[in-house]
Amino acid sequence: MTDDYQPTTNSQSDDTDKQNSFNSYNDCNIRTDGGRISSDLLPGADGHPLSDVTVLELGHIIAGPFCSMLLADLGAEVIKVEHPEHGDAVRDSSPIGNSSFNYVNRNKLSITIDLKSDQGNAVFRDLVREADVLVENFAAGTADRLDVGYDDLNRFNDALVYCSIKGFNPGPYEKFPALDPVAEALSGVMSVTGQPATPPVRSGTSLSDMAASLYGALTILAAIRHRDATGEGQHITVPLFESTVALMGYWLAYTQAYDDIPEPMGASHPGWAPYDVFQSKDDQWVFIGPSSEKQWLRFCEALDVDLHTDERFDTLPNRLENREVLNEHVQSICEEYTATDLVECLQEASVPVAPVNDTADVSTDPHLEATDALSEVRATEGDGDRILTPRFPAHTTGFDRVKSTDPPALGEDTAAVLAACGYDTERIERLQEEGVV
Repeated sequence: MTDDYQPTTNSQSDDTDKQNSFNSYNDCNIRTDGGRISSDLLPGADGHPLSDVTVLELGHIIAGPFCSMLLADLGAEVIKVEHPEHGDAVRDSSPIGNSSFNYVNRNKLSITIDLKSDQGNAVFRDLVREADVLVENFAAGTADRLDVGYDDLNRFNDALVYCSIKGFNPGPYEKFPALDPVAEALSGVMSVTGQPATPPVRSGTSLSDMAASLYGALTILAAIRHRDATGEGQHITVPLFESTVALMGYWLAYTQAYDDIPEPMGASHPGWAPYDVFQSKDDQWVFIGPSSEKQWLRFCEALDVDLHTDERFDTLPNRLENREVLNEHVQSICEEYTATDLVECLQEASVPVAPVNDTADVSTDPHLEATDALSEVRATEGDGDRILTPRFPAHTTGFDRVKSTDPPALGEDTAAVLAACGYDTERIERLQEEGVV
């Protein structure tokens, strides 16, 4: 999601200067790791691939914060820059807003700066001189109006990798307001989501925001490698719309190759049958999807039915032609089993099957617990003090995943980060008194 900033309203320093600057703040409970600013709130980054990368985030809601969170998960130090009064637009906004904030802002420091003030802009430029990457998801034109656009900041750090997450790439749509559902609607995702003969629906999560964030993080990594080889920074633009279109690639190919436009299909698939959700005896939904002839035969054998001998269902083309009546037969079979028994039976037969979990089920899933896929962090609001949120999902033999830390309170690291940049206590206190930070 992209939106406006929420306030009330020429060359890069060399490594020696950066290290000397960072060594001047030892009394602020901060340490240095090869040039990075690190508080003791963050996990040690030794051995992580981005442990020497500092990221400034001018992000809010989902797209920008999710992108920088991915970099933090790979060891980067992320400094989230927020307005002194309002902070991220979803801080303390609503239950879903708070929950979004708690998820996408782990492993970060928070510093507050009023970018609309001249002093605040000067403070921000000092951070930019020491940074490797900047991620922003302001509405089109906002960064330039605040004098924090790429051309503004390149004068202070020409090696900066600057990533803008926008609604659209430069072109006819670039100035249009953009939200996740706008991108889902334009990209065709809504046209294939939901049930036939019902209004289009958006996906149940921020699909376009997160797609752009993933492409953004991937491109930032490539840009860092390019900078390491050439010394040159660059400006990356990552669009919600085009990123979501990329996820629709095979449907675009299908339409052009076969002159057919797909319709909403619920949980089914046009190429397989049975392939859908079915209700069990205990009124639970279960997805069942044999996607080969062997799996179809194993399905029939496991449930002791002879549907595979019926000429309407003996081949895939026949099953597709008679999908509706086949689904009625499968539904009647599923009503004889509890969801647990049905899933266990088909799993043992190596047939694709899964219960349709709700979010409470997912948070207690035994596989996720066994694989350490969820990590406990502080909840800023709500009934519980601690909540479980997903960790970086990939595993590698090369390095351990960063452990999740709590999302930062608004501006809790401001003094420490500014001290790391050479600001003395008196100057920091004066900036705080004047509402600049």
